[in-house]
Amino acid sequence: MRALFAGISLLSMSLSATASAQADGGSAAANGARWWAHVQTLASDAMEGRGTGTPGHEKAAQYVIGQLQAMGLKPAGTDGYRQPVAFVQQVVQSDKSSAALVGADGESALAVPGDLIFSGGGGPVPAMVDAPLVFAGYGLHLPEAGHDDFAGLDLKGKIVVVLSGGPSTISGALKSHARSERANWLAAQGALGLIALVTPKQVEIPWVRRVALAGAPALYFKDAALRDTQAPFLNAQLDPAKSAMLFAGTGKDFAAIAAAADASAPVASFPLTLRLKAQVAATRSDITSPNLVAVMPGSDPKLRGEYVVLSAHLDGYGVGTPIKGDAIYNGAFDNASGVASLLEIARALKASKVKPKRSVLFAIVTAEEKGLLGARYFARKPSVPQKAIVADLNFDMALPIFPLTSVTPIGYDQSSLGGDAQAVSAQMGLPITPDPFPDRNVFIRSDQYAFIREGIPALFFKYGFKAGTPEAETEKAWRANIYHSPFDDLKQPVMPEQSAKLNDYVTAVTLRVANAPARPKWNDDSFFKRFAK
Repeated sequence: MRALFAGISLLSMSLSATASAQADGGSAAANGARWWAHVQTLASDAMEGRGTGTPGHEKAAQYVIGQLQAMGLKPAGTDGYRQPVAFVQQVVQSDKSSAALVGADGESALAVPGDLIFSGGGGPVPAMVDAPLVFAGYGLHLPEAGHDDFAGLDLKGKIVVVLSGGPSTISGALKSHARSERANWLAAQGALGLIALVTPKQVEIPWVRRVALAGAPALYFKDAALRDTQAPFLNAQLDPAKSAMLFAGTGKDFAAIAAAADASAPVASFPLTLRLKAQVAATRSDITSPNLVAVMPGSDPKLRGEYVVLSAHLDGYGVGTPIKGDAIYNGAFDNASGVASLLEIARALKASKVKPKRSVLFAIVTAEEKGLLGARYFARKPSVPQKAIVADLNFDMALPIFPLTSVTPIGYDQSSLGGDAQAVSAQMGLPITPDPFPDRNVFIRSDQYAFIREGIPALFFKYGFKAGTPEAETEKAWRANIYHSPFDDLKQPVMPEQSAKLNDYVTAVTLRVANAPARPKWNDDSFFKRFAK
């Protein structure tokens, strides 16, 4: 498997050694080495993959708190550096669950989880469901953008089937937002569940790996008021190789529908002829896990009451299904790397001659892998006044596997933070590259989205690259072979100096936002401006 990544080492050979402008005057190599040392600790086998609510996560939290204390950052949680969050842990018991498609010709059994995976996130799963299926195209409810795949469909009492992708005329951010809000909206219309399909060409993680993750514990908020849906709602994924089964008897060719989705062409919605009959067994238990919050007070008496949040998630997948004998999902890049970057940015800001005028809040959140739950809790119930939070700058899986020659700050086209990022890009010679794969849902797949939902402008920093380049192929191979597996460990190729370079970039953006006379604001044409409070 690692042979597939020989190209990463070849890319690194072309990188010349360069010095980066560090606050302490250190070299890129020294700063990269310090960053990598944090990653080595957080992603070691001793941390057992940092699963939310596990002893391994607690060990990692203690390490982070020790680093924050050593730098003199003040505790800013609700209990010292901690902000405990209460969850219900739900484990779907696949061996006690069943599913079948029911039609005019009888029943066709679906293997659980081999063919159909039931999600345990969002809220309690229904113990049983028997309902007709309806296909809703891309499953995007965006009447403001002139697009609604659900228009004219009878959704009450149905299980809704949706397909990956969306019209190219709608921004990736807006499509991602619609997908994030979909389950809640469908439940409000009386739908009983949702089955997500992915076209074969849009598959990001091989199905066999999704099956391996199916037994992992899921979480939802213990406080029902914070959940996506109030009543039990079925969320499921179907093996892409089996998608055509759902369209039996409709006279529709799924291959043609998938080809249209791959081309971002119109995809019609229509009732299906089948029903899904399923029984879902699950166990539930209460757990708690903390967000970690520290503050660097601002230097300006008038502005220190406002906060720039720097966020990264500490949690990983913990110990799971073994792959080639390895059951520890170390999460080195996802996301020990991001936490390490926050620690290094904190160190740089402490050492900097230019001090942030606004306070900088470091939020190392929990349960990102379970649905951004820690960040969602913090953004809704922050340990400082919510209206005093002016921006969130988020680190998650930046992937230092090829040279950093440009940056992609996800969300840069939505608020004035984009102007700050562009100014720093010009200063550092790191041009901004738009998201090359907007239908991957990156906009909603990390913690910055929790802040956006609360009306707070945010950026999420990624290495920039364009589709069809060697870097794109390297990144695609990493996602297909390493992402969310035990192989995201300390043995994979890494370029620490490039991480130091990105840390410099985000440090500069942080100082620019913290020291600007005015707080960031949404662009006038941004859909997300409506969430501002």
